[in-house]
Amino acid sequence: MIKNRLKVLRAERNWTQTDLAESVGISRQAVISIEKYKYTPSLELAFNIAKAFDVSINKVFVPEEDEEQ
Repeated sequence: MIKNRLKVLRAERNWTQTDLAESVGISRQAVISIEKYKYTPSLELAFNIAKAFDVSINKVFVPEEDEEQ
């Protein structure tokens, strides 16, 4: 499973789910689904999310086995 840090990154920036959704062109419901691991974003969307946060993709999405390192 690929873990994500969307909630943490949003909190650091005081962004709502709507703020993130609007910045990458998806619905708020899609953000909720990604945060709850019900939806895995496409590679293009994952890069767009990382770009919105101005971080590398591996700062947003982390393979579960790498999470403890």
